[in-house]
Amino acid sequence: LTVARMEKGSFGTCEECLETIKRDRLVPDALARYRLARLTPDQLDALQRDLDLAWQIQGGLLPKRNLSFCSWEVGFHYEAAGPVSGDFCDLVRLDGGDLFFLLGDVSGKGIAASVLMAHLHAIFRSLVTLGLPLGELVERANRVFGEFTMSTHFATLVCGRVSRFGEMEICNAGHCPPLLVRGGEVTSIEATGLPVGMFCCGRYGVRKVQLSVTDRLFLYTDGLSEARDASGVEYGTARLSRLLSEQHKLPSQALIGACLEDLGAFQAGTQKADDLTIMAIRRTS
Repeated sequence: LTVARMEKGSFGTCEECLETIKRDRLVPDALARYRLARLTPDQLDALQRDLDLAWQIQGGLLPKRNLSFCSWEVGFHYEAAGPVSGDFCDLVRLDGGDLFFLLGDVSGKGIAASVLMAHLHAIFRSLVTLGLPLGELVERANRVFGEFTMSTHFATLVCGRVSRFGEMEICNAGHCPPLLVRGGEVTSIEATGLPVGMFCCGRYGVRKVQLSVTDRLFLYTDGLSEARDASGVEYGTARLSRLLSEQHKLPSQALIGACLEDLGAFQAGTQKADDLTIMAIRRTS
Protein backbone atom coordinates (compact mmCIF):
# COMPACT_ATOMS: atom_id res chain seq x y z
CA LEU A 1 0.00 0.00 0.00
CA THR A 2 2.78 2.44 0.92
CA VAL A 3 4.66 1.69 -2.32
CA ALA A 4 1.50 2.29 -4.35
CA ARG A 5 0.95 5.64 -2.63
CA MET A 6 4.54 6.68 -3.36
CA GLU A 7 4.19 5.72 -7.04
CA LYS A 8 1.05 7.85 -7.31
CA GLY A 9 2.71 10.76 -5.55
CA SER A 10 0.22 10.62 -2.66
CA PHE A 11 2.72 9.60 0.04
CA GLY A 12 2.05 11.67 3.15
CA THR A 13 -1.59 12.48 2.29
CA CYS A 14 -4.40 11.80 4.75
CA GLU A 15 -6.87 9.30 3.29
CA GLU A 16 -9.73 10.91 5.24
CA CYS A 17 -9.38 14.63 4.42
CA LEU A 18 -6.76 14.46 1.59
CA GLU A 19 -4.60 17.05 3.35
CA THR A 20 -0.86 16.60 3.86
CA ILE A 21 0.26 14.70 6.95
CA LYS A 22 2.82 16.75 8.84
CA ARG A 23 6.46 15.71 8.65
CA ASP A 24 6.71 15.20 12.41
CA ARG A 25 4.16 12.38 12.08
CA LEU A 26 5.84 10.75 9.07
CA VAL A 27 9.34 10.67 10.56
CA PRO A 28 8.44 8.30 13.45
CA ASP A 29 5.85 6.39 11.39
CA ALA A 30 6.32 6.31 7.62
CA LEU A 31 3.13 4.23 7.28
CA ALA A 32 0.86 6.93 8.71
CA ARG A 33 -2.39 7.16 6.70
CA TYR A 34 -4.50 9.62 8.67
CA ARG A 35 -4.15 12.98 10.40
CA LEU A 36 -5.01 12.43 14.06
CA ALA A 37 -7.01 15.66 14.11
CA ARG A 38 -9.45 14.09 11.65
CA LEU A 39 -10.17 10.98 13.70
CA THR A 40 -13.38 10.73 15.74
CA PRO A 41 -13.27 9.87 19.47
CA ASP A 42 -14.31 6.30 18.65
CA GLN A 43 -11.55 6.03 16.05
CA LEU A 44 -9.00 7.39 18.53
CA ASP A 45 -10.14 4.84 21.13
CA ALA A 46 -9.79 2.04 18.57
CA LEU A 47 -6.32 3.30 17.65
CA GLN A 48 -5.30 3.34 21.32
CA ARG A 49 -6.56 -0.23 21.79
CA ASP A 50 -4.53 -1.33 18.77
CA LEU A 51 -1.41 0.36 20.17
CA ASP A 52 -1.97 -1.23 23.58
CA LEU A 53 -2.30 -4.65 21.97
CA ALA A 54 0.81 -4.04 19.85
CA TRP A 55 2.76 -3.24 23.04
CA GLN A 56 1.51 -6.40 24.72
CA ILE A 57 2.56 -8.47 21.71
CA GLN A 58 5.95 -6.78 21.59
CA GLY A 59 6.41 -7.31 25.30
CA GLY A 60 5.77 -11.02 24.77
CA LEU A 61 8.82 -11.18 22.49
CA LEU A 62 11.16 -10.08 25.28
CA PRO A 63 13.19 -12.64 27.27
CA LYS A 64 12.55 -13.42 30.90
CA ARG A 65 14.04 -10.93 33.34
CA ASN A 66 16.88 -11.62 35.80
CA LEU A 67 17.99 -14.79 34.03
CA SER A 68 20.54 -17.03 35.74
CA PHE A 69 21.72 -19.90 33.57
CA CYS A 70 24.70 -22.20 34.09
CA SER A 71 27.63 -19.78 34.52
CA TRP A 72 25.76 -16.64 33.51
CA GLU A 73 23.67 -13.91 35.12
CA VAL A 74 21.77 -11.57 32.77
CA GLY A 75 19.72 -8.45 33.41
CA PHE A 76 18.09 -6.05 30.97
CA HIS A 77 15.95 -2.93 30.76
CA TYR A 78 13.60 -2.24 27.82
CA GLU A 79 11.83 1.13 27.52
CA ALA A 80 9.95 2.51 24.51
CA ALA A 81 9.91 6.23 23.77
CA GLY A 82 6.31 5.87 22.53
CA PRO A 83 3.62 3.18 22.52
CA VAL A 84 5.93 0.66 20.80
CA SER A 85 9.66 0.36 20.20
CA GLY A 86 12.12 -0.30 17.38
CA ASP A 87 14.69 -1.70 19.84
CA PHE A 88 14.94 -5.45 20.34
CA CYS A 89 16.74 -7.90 22.59
CA ASP A 90 16.65 -11.66 23.05
CA LEU A 91 18.26 -14.51 24.97
CA VAL A 92 18.19 -18.13 23.84
CA ARG A 93 19.46 -21.14 25.78
CA LEU A 94 21.29 -23.46 23.43
CA ASP A 95 22.11 -27.17 23.66
CA GLY A 96 25.22 -27.91 25.69
CA GLY A 97 24.82 -24.98 28.06
CA ASP A 98 25.63 -22.15 25.66
CA LEU A 99 23.69 -18.87 25.73
CA PHE A 100 22.86 -16.79 22.63
CA PHE A 101 22.28 -13.05 23.15
CA LEU A 102 21.00 -10.34 20.83
CA LEU A 103 20.42 -6.59 21.18
CA GLY A 104 19.79 -4.02 18.49
CA ASP A 105 17.95 -1.04 17.08
CA VAL A 106 15.88 -0.74 13.88
CA SER A 107 16.14 2.57 12.04
CA GLY A 108 13.20 4.89 12.70
CA LYS A 109 10.59 4.85 15.44
CA GLY A 110 6.93 4.02 15.96
CA ILE A 111 4.76 1.33 14.39
CA ALA A 112 6.90 0.78 11.29
CA ALA A 113 10.04 0.22 13.38
CA SER A 114 8.21 -2.13 15.75
CA VAL A 115 7.02 -4.28 12.82
CA LEU A 116 10.58 -4.53 11.52
CA MET A 117 11.76 -5.34 15.05
CA ALA A 118 9.37 -8.31 15.19
CA HIS A 119 10.48 -9.41 11.71
CA LEU A 120 14.17 -9.38 12.68
CA HIS A 121 13.42 -11.14 15.96
CA ALA A 122 11.72 -13.97 14.04
CA ILE A 123 14.62 -14.23 11.58
CA PHE A 124 17.20 -14.70 14.32
CA ARG A 125 14.98 -17.08 16.30
CA SER A 126 14.65 -19.33 13.24
CA LEU A 127 18.37 -19.24 12.39
CA VAL A 128 19.85 -19.71 15.86
CA THR A 129 18.45 -23.25 16.09
CA LEU A 130 20.49 -24.33 13.03
CA GLY A 131 23.80 -24.30 14.89
CA LEU A 132 25.50 -22.06 12.33
CA PRO A 133 28.83 -20.33 12.96
CA LEU A 134 28.06 -16.86 14.32
CA GLY A 135 29.36 -14.93 11.30
CA GLU A 136 27.33 -17.06 8.89
CA LEU A 137 24.23 -16.67 11.06
CA VAL A 138 24.43 -12.86 10.84
CA GLU A 139 25.16 -12.99 7.11
CA ARG A 140 22.02 -15.08 6.50
CA ALA A 141 19.94 -12.78 8.71
CA ASN A 142 21.25 -9.79 6.77
CA ARG A 143 20.34 -11.38 3.45
CA VAL A 144 16.80 -12.30 4.50
CA PHE A 145 16.14 -8.95 6.18
CA GLY A 146 17.53 -7.02 3.22
CA GLU A 147 15.53 -8.95 0.62
CA PHE A 148 12.16 -8.43 2.33
CA THR A 149 12.58 -4.93 3.77
CA MET A 150 12.39 -1.51 2.14
CA SER A 151 15.84 -0.21 1.15
CA THR A 152 15.48 2.79 3.47
CA HIS A 153 15.41 0.58 6.57
CA PHE A 154 18.20 -1.26 8.35
CA ALA A 155 19.14 -2.38 11.85
CA THR A 156 22.26 -2.10 13.96
CA LEU A 157 22.78 -5.01 16.34
CA VAL A 158 25.14 -6.99 18.50
CA CYS A 159 24.79 -10.74 18.83
CA GLY A 160 26.94 -13.38 20.37
CA ARG A 161 27.29 -16.74 22.02
CA VAL A 162 28.85 -17.61 25.38
CA SER A 163 29.71 -21.07 26.68
CA ARG A 164 29.62 -22.34 30.26
CA PHE A 165 33.43 -22.21 30.20
CA GLY A 166 33.54 -18.45 29.55
CA GLU A 167 34.27 -18.54 25.83
CA MET A 168 32.49 -15.70 24.03
CA GLU A 169 32.00 -15.05 20.32
CA ILE A 170 30.54 -11.66 19.41
CA CYS A 171 29.55 -9.88 16.22
CA ASN A 172 28.85 -6.13 16.10
CA ALA A 173 26.84 -5.10 13.03
CA GLY A 174 27.33 -1.33 13.11
CA HIS A 175 25.94 -0.97 16.63
CA CYS A 176 27.04 1.06 19.66
CA PRO A 177 30.28 -0.59 20.87
CA PRO A 178 29.57 -3.15 23.63
CA LEU A 179 31.66 -2.55 26.74
CA LEU A 180 33.74 -5.34 28.29
CA VAL A 181 34.18 -4.78 32.03
CA ARG A 182 37.09 -6.54 33.77
CA GLY A 183 37.45 -5.34 37.32
CA GLY A 184 37.70 -1.57 37.04
CA GLU A 185 38.92 -1.67 33.42
CA VAL A 186 36.44 -1.00 30.61
CA THR A 187 37.19 -1.64 26.92
CA SER A 188 34.95 -1.40 23.87
CA ILE A 189 34.24 -3.90 21.09
CA GLU A 190 34.02 -2.00 17.82
CA ALA A 191 31.93 -2.94 14.76
CA THR A 192 32.87 -6.07 12.80
CA GLY A 193 30.42 -5.38 9.95
CA LEU A 194 27.82 -2.97 8.55
CA PRO A 195 24.23 -2.68 9.84
CA VAL A 196 21.93 -5.53 8.85
CA GLY A 197 19.77 -4.81 5.79
CA MET A 198 22.05 -2.12 4.35
CA PHE A 199 23.60 -4.46 1.77
CA CYS A 200 22.31 -7.97 1.10
CA CYS A 201 25.77 -9.47 0.57
CA GLY A 202 27.52 -8.11 3.66
CA ARG A 203 30.27 -10.04 5.44
CA TYR A 204 30.56 -10.10 9.23
CA GLY A 205 33.61 -10.74 11.34
CA VAL A 206 33.54 -12.34 14.78
CA ARG A 207 35.64 -11.53 17.83
CA LYS A 208 36.49 -14.20 20.39
CA VAL A 209 37.05 -13.31 24.04
CA GLN A 210 37.73 -15.50 27.08
CA LEU A 211 35.75 -14.20 30.05
CA SER A 212 36.89 -14.82 33.61
CA VAL A 213 34.61 -15.07 36.64
CA THR A 214 33.01 -11.65 37.40
CA ASP A 215 33.85 -10.32 33.91
CA ARG A 216 30.88 -8.59 32.34
CA LEU A 217 29.57 -7.54 28.93
CA PHE A 218 27.43 -4.38 28.82
CA LEU A 219 25.19 -3.80 25.78
CA TYR A 220 23.03 -0.74 25.06
CA THR A 221 21.23 1.18 22.32
CA ASP A 222 21.84 4.82 21.42
CA GLY A 223 18.87 5.79 23.58
CA LEU A 224 21.47 5.65 26.38
CA SER A 225 24.69 6.97 24.84
CA GLU A 226 22.97 9.73 22.80
CA ALA A 227 20.56 10.87 25.52
CA ARG A 228 20.90 14.62 26.08
CA ASP A 229 20.57 16.92 29.06
CA ALA A 230 18.70 20.25 29.06
CA SER A 231 21.65 22.04 27.42
CA GLY A 232 21.96 19.45 24.61
CA VAL A 233 25.07 17.65 25.91
CA GLU A 234 25.16 13.87 25.18
CA TYR A 235 25.41 11.32 27.99
CA GLY A 236 28.20 9.60 26.02
CA THR A 237 30.26 6.44 26.41
CA ALA A 238 32.95 8.15 28.50
CA ARG A 239 30.49 8.83 31.33
CA LEU A 240 29.03 5.35 30.95
CA SER A 241 32.49 3.75 31.14
CA ARG A 242 33.30 5.65 34.35
CA LEU A 243 30.06 4.44 35.92
CA LEU A 244 30.75 0.82 34.95
CA SER A 245 34.27 1.05 36.31
CA GLU A 246 33.07 2.44 39.64
CA GLN A 247 30.13 0.01 40.00
CA HIS A 248 31.65 -3.14 38.46
CA LYS A 249 31.01 -5.31 41.55
CA LEU A 250 27.22 -4.91 41.39
CA PRO A 251 24.98 -7.76 40.13
CA SER A 252 23.74 -7.28 36.57
CA GLN A 253 20.27 -5.90 37.33
CA ALA A 254 21.62 -3.64 40.10
CA LEU A 255 24.24 -2.28 37.70
CA ILE A 256 21.51 -1.47 35.18
CA GLY A 257 19.57 0.25 37.95
CA ALA A 258 22.62 2.36 38.83
CA CYS A 259 22.98 3.29 35.16
CA LEU A 260 19.33 4.34 34.89
CA GLU A 261 19.64 6.40 38.07
CA ASP A 262 22.70 8.19 36.70
CA LEU A 263 20.96 8.78 33.37
CA GLY A 264 17.93 10.23 35.15
CA ALA A 265 20.13 12.61 37.15
CA PHE A 266 21.94 13.62 33.95
CA GLN A 267 18.75 14.35 32.02
CA ALA A 268 17.10 16.06 35.00
CA GLY A 269 13.53 15.70 33.75
CA THR A 270 14.12 16.36 30.03
CA GLN A 271 11.72 14.60 27.68
CA LYS A 272 12.61 11.09 26.54
CA ALA A 273 13.48 11.21 22.83
CA ASP A 274 14.45 7.65 21.89
CA ASP A 275 13.86 4.00 22.75
CA LEU A 276 16.22 2.65 25.40
CA THR A 277 17.48 -0.90 25.86
CA ILE A 278 20.30 -2.08 28.14
CA MET A 279 21.63 -5.58 28.80
CA ALA A 280 24.31 -6.74 31.23
CA ILE A 281 25.80 -10.26 31.08
CA ARG A 282 28.12 -11.41 33.90
CA ARG A 283 30.03 -14.65 34.31
CA THR A 284 29.36 -15.99 37.80
CA SER A 285 31.38 -19.24 37.91
